[in-house]
Amino acid sequence: MNELDLNTLISLLETENITSLKAKLKKLSGSEVFKKLKTKIKVTSNEDVHSVNSDYLLGEINQILETKTIERSHYYLKRLIKSLTEIKTSNINDLNLNRWKEYDDIITDSLWILDKRDKSGAHKGNYWGNFIPQIPNQFLRRYTKKGDWILDTFAGSGTTLIECRRLERNCIGIELNEDVVKLAKENIAKEKTKNTSIVKVVKGNSAEIDIKAELKKETINSVQFVFMHPPYWDIIKFSKKKNDLSNAKSVAEFLKMFGAVLDNTVKFLEKGRYLAVVIGDKYSDGEWVPLGFYVMEEVKNHGLKLKSTIVKNFDTTKGKMNQKELWRYRALAGGFYIFKHEYIFLFQRPVK
Repeated sequence: MNELDLNTLISLLETENITSLKAKLKKLSGSEVFKKLKTKIKVTSNEDVHSVNSDYLLGEINQILETKTIERSHYYLKRLIKSLTEIKTSNINDLNLNRWKEYDDIITDSLWILDKRDKSGAHKGNYWGNFIPQIPNQFLRRYTKKGDWILDTFAGSGTTLIECRRLERNCIGIELNEDVVKLAKENIAKEKTKNTSIVKVVKGNSAEIDIKAELKKETINSVQFVFMHPPYWDIIKFSKKKNDLSNAKSVAEFLKMFGAVLDNTVKFLEKGRYLAVVIGDKYSDGEWVPLGFYVMEEVKNHGLKLKSTIVKNFDTTKGKMNQKELWRYRALAGGFYIFKHEYIFLFQRPVK
């Protein structure tokens, strides 16, 4: 693979004439080095080799080419060199903030428009009620590090666990229904990504299961992130079990059952770390039930701090597949709006 000697950039700092500096940069940006998507940058001072996206590198060079003074050119050039030689991460993720522009696929807005479900690898969309893989992918990359432990209290068909395997995170998923546990294990086994991460599905009720014992099996005492994607009350009946949230007889009972899950899990989330809840609203007797906001308040009542409210679009659910025109008619006739979104609430467990 083509390499760019970092000393080539460092030497440009000695150029005091802005016209000469830009001429050298234009020549460099038009060289063979940038004809591949990925370009290795060789740091000759210690023989380290860093892989950097050529689009990012060209973007930084173009910014220098647009400067009006040599002082500003040197400033941007020093910043570029720093981004190629120094790594700046936080205590909750592996993102190199010195090269933050490279992460243009990480969403930082509160409105998520995701057109298609990721069906690559072991991901499938044939289980009612599972969320799209892009949701755990976004949160795992932004709020966890490689080797961290994640707890998924409603594991379903294993979407979060598959993403954890891909991203080298460890995960314990808890699932109430035995047949779904079997499905999740089958899906995880189909994921071809190989690494040392531990992903496991445990059958049980997240409100009652001995999580401490499950963590002890892995010689850990806490987790660094918690995912919760509970049933949206009774929209989909996942089983006939009384302790299944989808069988709650009322909103109050649903929230009580969900609160029991929080009671049993939040204490194992490391202080200062994050919990995400994916939830939607529903209609009942011609009235919009703001289930998402009820759930948000329930989590806040358990001592967690709300960090973000994200609205994510969805197009067609299994229940409405091939019925768009029918639902449009029903909306016009019934005076309501068709659900096209769900919520993702991001919380943080306080340090104190």
